[in-house]
Amino acid sequence: MRLLVMAVVAAWMGATLLLGQLRWFRRPHLAARIRPYAPGAGGSRAPIGMLSVTSFREIIGPLATAFGRRLGRLFGVRDELAARLARAHSRLSATAFRSRQLGASVAALGAGTVVALLLRPPPALSLLVLLGLPLLTFLVLEQQAIAEARSWQRRLLLELPVVTEQLGMLIGAGYSLGGALNRLADRGSGACATDLTQVCARIRQGLSETDALREWAQRAEVDALTRLVTVLALHREGGDLDRLVSEEARTVRSEVHRELIEAIERRGQQVWIPVTVATLVPGVLFMVVPFIEAMRLFTSG
Repeated sequence: MRLLVMAVVAAWMGATLLLGQLRWFRRPHLAARIRPYAPGAGGSRAPIGMLSVTSFREIIGPLATAFGRRLGRLFGVRDELAARLARAHSRLSATAFRSRQLGASVAALGAGTVVALLLRPPPALSLLVLLGLPLLTFLVLEQQAIAEARSWQRRLLLELPVVTEQLGMLIGAGYSLGGALNRLADRGSGACATDLTQVCARIRQGLSETDALREWAQRAEVDALTRLVTVLALHREGGDLDRLVSEEARTVRSEVHRELIEAIERRGQQVWIPVTVATLVPGVLFMVVPFIEAMRLFTSG
């Protein structure tokens, strides 16, 4: 009975954290919405009750962030979650992602407890279910964040040769570095154009072109982009920037081409694995049967 109560409480906490992300669930009451406009309120928001979804999220958020960071480092995840989410252009903050991750893990714990109470497996299997389901849920969501960040990095690397060539042509045609970046951001529609839109926004906020590009390279963590930004940082010191950018475009294209060839060869080698296994197993059987028969004849004689 005690385990059933714990399962219900864990399921309720997980469901509250998950449903708290939905607008219709966390919508305040009518009295809470009109209270700031009441006489004497002064336009300030009224304090939120202790049992509201918002206050619950504010309490759980820092705990979920600290717990998720430590558990991620325990399994070898060294990158900061905020950097990965920013790299993948996710709308979630690190605290919101950790809260959702914790809520899903708690809900998995509640589901595992209910399954263990209903099926009553052996103690070792029950412990595996109770610990494995929350941990598996946590790792699945963590892997999704890592996969989205790596997918965006891959898209940047594949688009970078074309974008670099276009940038070199625009600079050679007389565009300034800021004008060329704005034109590529307006005319493009890929991952590079999305990131360049942020770069141009940072420049309009008062950042220099070099600092905005370095900020982009630091967030993306793509080696080819870091080299390109190093070249673009020389736009005020040299007059042959278009030639340097074109050379960097050829270098990036060669790097992407080399990685593509490596991937093709790796997949070609993987094709031969089932073929080799399918060939060796019957061959070994055909060799073992005569060998056993010959050994039986020698030992019987």
